[in-house]
Amino acid sequence: MTIQETLSRHLQIALKNLLGDELPASYRTNVEVAQDLRYGDYQSNAAMALARQIKKNPRSLAEDIVRSLGELPEAETEIAGPGFINFRVRPSFFAQTLFSMLRDPRLGVAVTEHPKTIVIDFSAPNVAKPMHIGHIRSTIIGDTLARIARFMGNNVITDNHIGDWGTQFGMILWGWKHKLQPDLLEKDPIATLLQVYKDVNALCKEQPDVLEECKAELVKLQSGDDENLEIWKRCIRLTKIGLEKIYSRLDIHFDYWLGESFYNDALAPLVQNLIDTGIARESDGAICVFSDGFHRPQQDPFLVSKDGQWLPVPAIIRKADGGFLYATTDLATLDYRINHFHADSIWYVVGAAQDKHFKQIFDVQRMRGINGDFRHVAFGSILGKDRRPFKTRDGETVNLQDVIDEAIERAGRVVREKNPTLPQEEQKSIAQAVGIGAIKFAELSQNRLSDYIFDWDKMLALTGDTAPYLQNSFVRVCSIFRKTNTNFESISTDAPPVLHHEAELQLARLLVRFGEVVPAILDDCRPNLLASYLYDLARSFHSFYEACPVLRSEGSERESRLVLCALTARVLKQGMSLLGITLPERM
Repeated sequence: MTIQETLSRHLQIALKNLLGDELPASYRTNVEVAQDLRYGDYQSNAAMALARQIKKNPRSLAEDIVRSLGELPEAETEIAGPGFINFRVRPSFFAQTLFSMLRDPRLGVAVTEHPKTIVIDFSAPNVAKPMHIGHIRSTIIGDTLARIARFMGNNVITDNHIGDWGTQFGMILWGWKHKLQPDLLEKDPIATLLQVYKDVNALCKEQPDVLEECKAELVKLQSGDDENLEIWKRCIRLTKIGLEKIYSRLDIHFDYWLGESFYNDALAPLVQNLIDTGIARESDGAICVFSDGFHRPQQDPFLVSKDGQWLPVPAIIRKADGGFLYATTDLATLDYRINHFHADSIWYVVGAAQDKHFKQIFDVQRMRGINGDFRHVAFGSILGKDRRPFKTRDGETVNLQDVIDEAIERAGRVVREKNPTLPQEEQKSIAQAVGIGAIKFAELSQNRLSDYIFDWDKMLALTGDTAPYLQNSFVRVCSIFRKTNTNFESISTDAPPVLHHEAELQLARLLVRFGEVVPAILDDCRPNLLASYLYDLARSFHSFYEACPVLRSEGSERESRLVLCALTARVLKQGMSLLGITLPERM
């Protein structure tokens, strides 16, 4: 149990003893980390929250609560302002908690009491197209959430819902038969297929007869033509090989690659079921789902306000020409994940621009009587320094492969400058860890809903809120243990550490919070909470390192400080691993 949970339990018991039946049955205490250490380590506004309900002065109620709490072994209590209850944790209890963490492989992070089966849908590039800068956010956020959810004890299923079906394949099929250069296909299949698509797309605008031939090729594919099916399958195989190379470099793996085509056979029966149940109806030849009036207009995803009126914005699930849309496929995908994977929760890590789409999809499920924990984990955009969408100099979308290559190249230059005597292979390994770590941390340190500026210099800086800064902090800890010919993983002690210096106490405060931070990330899918925590921990360690000599200290003081160093290394390693970032032991 974390310190925060322990204090919450004490407070809940005190309130029950004090108020009895006056305490609302649904009330749960709210103990938060204090933002200002002048007011303690934790605080609660319970008195102010309850005072109005029981018609009592909040300051007076706070005094009664503190008396009911009595003297706690974990913390001293005091009252501030209009009725805040502050908890100042005793150094001895910090020390005891660190002692427990040292023997705990999970470092104080408890496994969830109610594990779930969670399906996480992320990355989802299109077949025959390279991944670009826009895929960074979904890919990295999705992978991190999967890592954390698994660490918490959930059964996590990751699914790369690739775009492997659609009108673009008519052009690709025609281009394969008329424009493809087989030797280029072998060298770089994705780039070659993309160029074929671009060339044919341009040709279709000039020659309408080519466009009609492309449409005919698509119809043949959809009708099961053997030749076109084989070309289509080969496009998917070649694309997956190219994508796997990128995912491997990022250390990202998927349990399934169930693309859009996987659900084709389910689409027509799904639409018919929605018609039969009265959820969908015909409108101008298309089959649509309209609002059922369940929500207030302001919250209804099927309505839009225009000129003082609420107008319908239906979800189209079958076009007038009989074609299906993303909405149809996504509904079929939800059904499959619920029925086949038995998912308790399904998360879609997709850009914020798709917010209305997912609200409509989830609401159609409600209309069908299928309720569940469906989440759209939305995110903002990546911008250039001009605060516009990040592009190449000629206005093209930046390829993710190029971003990875440049990050590693830039990191390699820094490594060579800082430590030119390292063996070349080690320099390459470190450059890979630093470069890819920089990309990931730049993403994960942001509030996912915010846009952020892609800035190479800031990402790779050895100071500030960056992966290299955290990696360098880990290197500094490792250097301490190299000098003592020990390993931070094997450090043990027979007694709790002794904390005297303020820098020791501050480092202890942060270390014990690891067990509080990790579970909170999944409440609203906010990996930036962990990134921010790890940065604060690294800063605290640097302050401790400067103020409290480790190797020059002696006896119990030296042993205690080595425990602090060991736990810092272990928390940094575990925390960064949850973010998918490797920590080299030398830089």
